[in-house]
Amino acid sequence: MPGSLADNVSSRLSTLAEPSSALCGLLRGIEKESLRITPDGTLSQRPHPQALGSALAHSSITTDFSEAQLELITGVHPSPEACLDELADIHSFVFENLEGELLWPSSMPCLMSSDDAIPIGQYGTSNIGQAKTVYRRGLGVRYGRLMQTISGIHYNFSVPDSLWQQLGITSQAQRTEAYFGLIRNFRRWSWLLIYAFGASPAVCKSFTRQLNHNLKPFDEGSLHLPYATSLRMGPLGYQSSAQSNLHVSYNSLDNYATSMLQALTDQYQPYIDQGVMQDGKRVQLNTAILQIENEFYGTIRPKRTIQPGERPVTALKARGVEYVEVRCVDLNPFLPLGIDATQIRFLDTFLLLCLLADSPQDTESESKALLANQQLVVEQGREPDLVLTREDGAIGLAEWATELLQACEPIAELLDNCHGGDAYARAHAEQAAKVADAETTPSAQVLATMAKDEVPFFRFTMQCAQITADYFRQREFSASSAERLTAESTASLQRQAAIEAADEVDFETFLESYLALP
Repeated sequence: MPGSLADNVSSRLSTLAEPSSALCGLLRGIEKESLRITPDGTLSQRPHPQALGSALAHSSITTDFSEAQLELITGVHPSPEACLDELADIHSFVFENLEGELLWPSSMPCLMSSDDAIPIGQYGTSNIGQAKTVYRRGLGVRYGRLMQTISGIHYNFSVPDSLWQQLGITSQAQRTEAYFGLIRNFRRWSWLLIYAFGASPAVCKSFTRQLNHNLKPFDEGSLHLPYATSLRMGPLGYQSSAQSNLHVSYNSLDNYATSMLQALTDQYQPYIDQGVMQDGKRVQLNTAILQIENEFYGTIRPKRTIQPGERPVTALKARGVEYVEVRCVDLNPFLPLGIDATQIRFLDTFLLLCLLADSPQDTESESKALLANQQLVVEQGREPDLVLTREDGAIGLAEWATELLQACEPIAELLDNCHGGDAYARAHAEQAAKVADAETTPSAQVLATMAKDEVPFFRFTMQCAQITADYFRQREFSASSAERLTAESTASLQRQAAIEAADEVDFETFLESYLALP
């Protein structure tokens, strides 16, 4: 591989150089999770604010695991700025209706007490609403509610028709195959994003009260690892013993669907022991390794817009991959939105590298090696001379990162040729600077700020939360955007009522049909 990555990408880039307009049509959207907190920094116990509409049916504002965990969703946009502008408008609307509450701007959660004090998301009395709540109840039973309060950003990315055509990809089957190639490479190299953008090197001690961990004291209120990047993406975060031996293959849509269907049907004894009913209440959807597809943890997912009541794997099998969802992005507490245009531009560049580079088939042994690399970067990413493993043997993180960035450089240049200016080149240079100096990474800056200001993780994040709240409460917010979001909130409540009125079968009958697999 050394010396070959930039070469095999350059041959494909030559087909895009003239004309380069195909690269201008990249599409992206953002889903951003944030915890609602009280002014004293504890998790809100209030229900989802009525003014924000229905968490079941709103197009832009919903909840994730917890009733207090907002998920803010943009539409699909042709530029980073348009995507961020919509996300900012949604934030402004939310802050207008939080009634004194704040949004926690870090991925690792705020002050926590017991699992039972974390309210599970509620979606009304409809069958589908009840299913969403039972699924979350099952996550709490399986992994504990605390882990589910970890928040992040999901970055949705798709390639326009014009670029597919220029690459000679003419059918949906070919697009799906190309997206799976992108995914395989992303899984090999996503450690670079964790290094460059990880922003969760420390946690509040309250988060680890009942967890085994290897963290070290930072101060009397915080724990950390000195070279950590993104504890969210490691053993303290989205990890699962039930899924640890699960190999999901991304070699083709058929391989992926078969892997997922096996996980959705194979039973797991500890979940059988817990049972689906406790005290007359359903506490899990089922006792399979995965209740539904979304329970599978990974850094990236193939996605297809689903129809009402349709399962994700069914949609993929029927219509192929429409876009990919990147899931390894931390909230950056220094940024009002948790992400900015510079980061988006590098994500686009990196994802194009993953698409354009040769992408060998994955194996179970490689998947285990990739997970080991990820954990090393999560816990020790900024450690000087850190060594990772790839197919040709051991390699230093800095050396491998430099190779990947060298392969990204001509892609950034082509994107700038298309859009004008040098924004993509500057985004690329900023990541190269982080490889040269680990102290410029967000994770290092979090720890440096805590040390300089002599504040624990909790107090640092509360300061960032207040800065963020002040930013959005002072931000100019157009009347048309406010009216649109207000109207959508009202309409979403009406849609939820209509969904509830339309149910014709009892919940258990609905669930049997809903959980049926192809």
